[in-house]
Amino acid sequence: MQAGIIQRRQATTFIATAFLSIALRSALAADDRWPKGNIKVISPFSAGSAADTIARIVMNQVATQVDRSVVVLNRIGSGGTLGNNMVAQAAPDGLTVLATGALPAAAALYENLPYSTLDDLVPVAALGLQPFVLVTNPSHGFKTLNDLIAAAKAKPGSVTYSSGGIGSATHFAAERLRISANFEALHVPFRGAQDGVIEVVAGRVDFMFLPTAAAFSLIKGKQLRALAVSSSKRSTLLPDIPTTEELGLANSAYNWWAGLWLPAKTPRDIVVRFHEEVVTALKAPAVQSSLTKLGVEPMPMSLDEVAAYFRKDVQAHIKLAKDAKMPTQKQ
Repeated sequence: MQAGIIQRRQATTFIATAFLSIALRSALAADDRWPKGNIKVISPFSAGSAADTIARIVMNQVATQVDRSVVVLNRIGSGGTLGNNMVAQAAPDGLTVLATGALPAAAALYENLPYSTLDDLVPVAALGLQPFVLVTNPSHGFKTLNDLIAAAKAKPGSVTYSSGGIGSATHFAAERLRISANFEALHVPFRGAQDGVIEVVAGRVDFMFLPTAAAFSLIKGKQLRALAVSSSKRSTLLPDIPTTEELGLANSAYNWWAGLWLPAKTPRDIVVRFHEEVVTALKAPAVQSSLTKLGVEPMPMSLDEVAAYFRKDVQAHIKLAKDAKMPTQKQ
């Protein structure tokens, strides 16, 4: 009799487990909001650029989570707007996503864009913020940011700064500081940040803003002196370096961030699912470790918060470009 009770209990357990398994499969199927196929990440700048590298780290983890292949395609041209437009015009099925950190800058610099920055693309997630640090050659004698500003005001136009090109993040960061501190400086643009920093190390240009990770070894090696970071809070890589706002310069922060965008007509449930997977990926220890090495700070935000932050950042870039009299370019 006891054996019969055990058998009945085992049968009941088997049936309950079977129903639970079916229910879980049904729930997973219902939550499978992406169509089948590879996820294409459009990177509008070269492989190895900041946003490209950050996106590869995060999307590799997403690929594991959703059991999909992720392919990164570098579509370079027109200051990133070629790749931006590819995603804006792509099928809204969640299989084509834009990875960039220059979308707000492009909105400020280019006339007659083939897409609407705010209407044709929807932000999925902020991948992280990368603080920039103002560096100078120690031989110039600027021991503090106030020293540099004082020298620039004493002889307007005598102080020089380099950048990775007109409209680059390094250019915007410097102009944000210059306008906030109200001084004149001569801009020396290069085709890339690497060429610009060479001139600062050589002492031929006075200062430059660089991503903290790119400047870290040069600062530690005493080839460059760090005066301030441009972000709203201190960098974890350079915790002893104050922010420009800490030094008393209101509205001087320049926060460069990388994110992901989908075509605006993508169904909301796909956008939500994509956002959830990216947030999960950003919490993975391996991803956090890799981003920390790059000096990337987390930006935990809901979908609505990302959308509001993006809109505000686009407007801020447009205003800064006008205030700095940056030349606009036609498509």
